[in-house]
Amino acid sequence: MSLGTDPKGARELLENMLGHLGFAFTLEEERRGEDAVLHVRMQNPSRLIGREGETVDDLQFLLNRMLARGDEPAARVIVDVENFRKEQEAGLLAEIREMVDRVRTSGETVELPPMNAYERRIIHQAFQNDPHVETVSPASPSRLKRIRVRPRRPAQA
Repeated sequence: MSLGTDPKGARELLENMLGHLGFAFTLEEERRGEDAVLHVRMQNPSRLIGREGETVDDLQFLLNRMLARGDEPAARVIVDVENFRKEQEAGLLAEIREMVDRVRTSGETVELPPMNAYERRIIHQAFQNDPHVETVSPASPSRLKRIRVRPRRPAQA
């Protein structure tokens, strides 16, 4: 698995970061589509997950920024702690699917709650091939943005 320009770069960087913070942990690597996932296994995951996932979000953001600092583009890395991300993703998609179904039946645009880049990416990927709806993020420097889900417009010839 290629994580950044150095295959072990992301793993080593995360190991160093967590080690300096005093965490006892093990890391496992996985490929999820185009993303590389580093699973952190530890005794007290809530310390690293943080309130509503804020700490692991910040850690993932920082890791990806550090990997992207070189000349070559780095692969995107997801940091998951004791399957928190996987569970969070499933819950988020279940909640959003209800809103998307409303768009399909009513034909009206729905604005989703503010989400970070990771959550928005999950939503965009989940519905990118949906023939009935499309997702649109506003252009904004803000870290939290609201996706709009609207009926897909027919392709123009």
